[in-house]
Amino acid sequence: MKRRVVVTGLGCVTPLACEVDLLWQSILDGKSGIHPLTVIDTTRHKVRFGGDVANFDPGKTVEPKDIKRLDRFTLFAMYAGFHAVRDCGVDFSREDPFRCGAILGSGIGGLNEIEEQMFKMFSKGPDRVSPFTIPKMMLNAAGGNLAIQHGLKGPNFAVATACASSNNAMGDALKAIQYDEADIMLTGGTEAAITAMGVAGFSNMKALSTRNDAPEKASRPFDSDRDGFVLSEGCGVLIFEEYEHAKKRGARIYGEILGYGGSCDAGHITAPDEQGRGASRAMLNALRDANLAPSQIDYINAHGTSTPLGDKAETVAVKTVFGEAARTVALSSTKGHLGHALGASGSIEMILSVLSCYHDVIPPTINLDTADPDCDLDYTPNQPRQMRVKVAMNNSFGFGGHNATVICGKIS
Repeated sequence: MKRRVVVTGLGCVTPLACEVDLLWQSILDGKSGIHPLTVIDTTRHKVRFGGDVANFDPGKTVEPKDIKRLDRFTLFAMYAGFHAVRDCGVDFSREDPFRCGAILGSGIGGLNEIEEQMFKMFSKGPDRVSPFTIPKMMLNAAGGNLAIQHGLKGPNFAVATACASSNNAMGDALKAIQYDEADIMLTGGTEAAITAMGVAGFSNMKALSTRNDAPEKASRPFDSDRDGFVLSEGCGVLIFEEYEHAKKRGARIYGEILGYGGSCDAGHITAPDEQGRGASRAMLNALRDANLAPSQIDYINAHGTSTPLGDKAETVAVKTVFGEAARTVALSSTKGHLGHALGASGSIEMILSVLSCYHDVIPPTINLDTADPDCDLDYTPNQPRQMRVKVAMNNSFGFGGHNATVICGKIS
């Protein structure tokens, strides 16, 4: 019999806030974290804005001597992980270390380090390449360093499925606890791909919005005037814990993780299936895993990236899965506020989905001003909605055709 899994800690790094309470309030207030980029020189770039975490300071979460030994995406994870652990109140020195682990997702990993060391190699020669290059750039650096920091000797690996990475990682963490491989898991995703090459690469493939004159209005999921996604960065770390274990130590419980499902479009390497067949299968698999009917979902935190094809395909997928209930379920995309943090987005949005159940509030989709006839569901435009949220669904779909859905709910 599967064991129950609950959420007992939350930590984040986002362009809006690096504190969960402040992030939540900023989302409800309709604030945007999108602005002219500060972490790179955009003089020669066609796209000059995004969701960088300006003036990020790892502070007391990492020893000063270690900061230069970690890529930005790992520093994000260390920061969010530290605050999630503090939030949940667990003392890992009193836990069996082999029953505690970390599974994190990242679509790209240490792109900052790759660029920096490639420049050194070609301009100054191979002897000038840092000996820390490989341990800084590798995708598993975030989870590995979290394990070292907190003494976690249980399941630990990285998941790389582009923008679905976080949800796939959380699904694996869920199973690790459900099937008695662990009692506590740090999970989520982290991404720091706002680099000169990252921005240029996404821009040249025509994936990004080009609204340089109005950055805060550029990410507009499901709006008829959307013209691409806004590149962002950040991290979300959640503490998944076995229910009885959490109760025994008197932990605060934000909610329960009820189900997970995944699939692959197996079509185009970047474009979604226009009929949303892979996305709908991921949602159906998650519903089956949670033993829920579509009509029992109160809220969907949509992938909703603000791309013309993606938002339409997700709408079609929701209609396929929910049937008549698609007209009554509340949806929103918080990427209007945060942009698209690629492999980290799912974890940040999972935090917001859990808080939606915890506080009984649907976060809005900002910048949704003009309805798209092809996107005709209830996307909670521009204003939050107070309503009973017993069960929420979180969708993430990524390049490569990867689809992943996680369902959470109130603890009962």
